[in-house]
Amino acid sequence: MTGNHKDTSITRRRALAVTGGTVAAGGLAVAGYQSAFADDATTTATAEAAATGGACMTLMSSVTEGPYYLDGALVRKDITEGKSGVPLTLRLTVVDATDGCTPVPGAAVEIWHCDAWGYYSGYTSANPGGSAPAESEDGSTADDNTYLRGYQIANANGVVKFETIFPGWYAPRTCHIHLKVHTGGEKEDGTYEGGKVNYTGQLFFADEIAEQVFTLEPYAKHSGTYTELDDDMVYDGGGASSGLLTLKAVHRSDPSKGYKGSLTLGVDPDAENTGAGGGGGGTPPSGALPTGTPPSDGASPSATASS
Repeated sequence: MTGNHKDTSITRRRALAVTGGTVAAGGLAVAGYQSAFADDATTTATAEAAATGGACMTLMSSVTEGPYYLDGALVRKDITEGKSGVPLTLRLTVVDATDGCTPVPGAAVEIWHCDAWGYYSGYTSANPGGSAPAESEDGSTADDNTYLRGYQIANANGVVKFETIFPGWYAPRTCHIHLKVHTGGEKEDGTYEGGKVNYTGQLFFADEIAEQVFTLEPYAKHSGTYTELDDDMVYDGGGASSGLLTLKAVHRSDPSKGYKGSLTLGVDPDAENTGAGGGGGGTPPSGALPTGTPPSDGASPSATASS
């Protein structure tokens, strides 16, 4: 399928060290949250049940924040800004892996990802690889410095929700969403300030779902070699413990109607991770620097990736 062929020339790099039994600095426990969109009132019970089953002790190390991070993302539920694509609702539950998987209210979950053609806000001149229209041709009114980036603050049950679109892809990476979990800060001037980063990681999508989505518009306008999970430089094959989302189609026979994605994130609130972590995030294909300033006063964009 054009734009979705497996690239067998990419050598798999096991970038994540998966351990068990002890919470490591910067560590994250992740478990599939099967009752993805049950009422918030059931979240605590579900998290405690996961703890009983040992899910909170499936730990993985933090990974690089990648080359497309920008400080100063906005606190908001809907991060699309008019970007077109298959709708994606994310429900993430933050729990304390060191305290029986109890919820972490007030945790700030930050996500960022590319648009349907592989472009990131702040880096719209960076070539996503393969053949894609210029980012400016998508016809949206999205702000080139802020689209598909945002924070949400966890409620009393540790739950955050985002409304976004299914990410596209860029060479040489598989389809993914970047993620940071912060604690100890507060909302200020529309963004999140202070505190510390407990975890930096990535969320992933099953190949069969991603490849189906990429046959739809506007994704189909980006052709080239799509990297599957087994060949990705970051995903280590550990399923939910490595960030693989549980996905549920809104309409089983029509993927264009969108998906609901979920995961439980078990963090150590005392740990700190700067985002420098191991594993490659891929570099901007054109080596591009941000094309604008971040949406917070005086913030300096960070575009550091591991070698």
